[in-house]
Amino acid sequence: MRRYDLRHLKDDFYDKMVELMDTGLNVDEVGIFLFEVGDFSSIQKSADVVREQGHDLMNSLKFNEVDWTIVVKKVSEETRKARAEAAEAAKAEAEAAAKAEAEAQAQREAEKAAKAAAQAEAAKEEKAE
Repeated sequence: MRRYDLRHLKDDFYDKMVELMDTGLNVDEVGIFLFEVGDFSSIQKSADVVREQGHDLMNSLKFNEVDWTIVVKKVSEETRKARAEAAEAAKAEAEAAAKAEAEAQAQREAEKAAKAAAQAEAAKEEKAE
């Protein structure tokens, strides 16, 4: 287990954290990263960075009034690649589902417009009689 104090970097600690995860930790080793919390967006962003890198975020907690710690476990390169592939597959699936839903919505709107036009035509013919 290694502990890294990144508080001196303020809100610009993400690149250094990634560098330390890649070079400072061995596979299956845990790293504790301490950073300063500004507007709290750094908490979510740090978790997102760990997730993007494919490692395990084991814990995220308030250290004191202004500091935060995250606990990260470095995973093997094979696991990272598998997670990246799974994320890409899930993204492609979500995009395909969104496209299918958009097409279905367009079809429903077209059918609704056609029905409204048919009703208007029927009302016009009824008036003409």
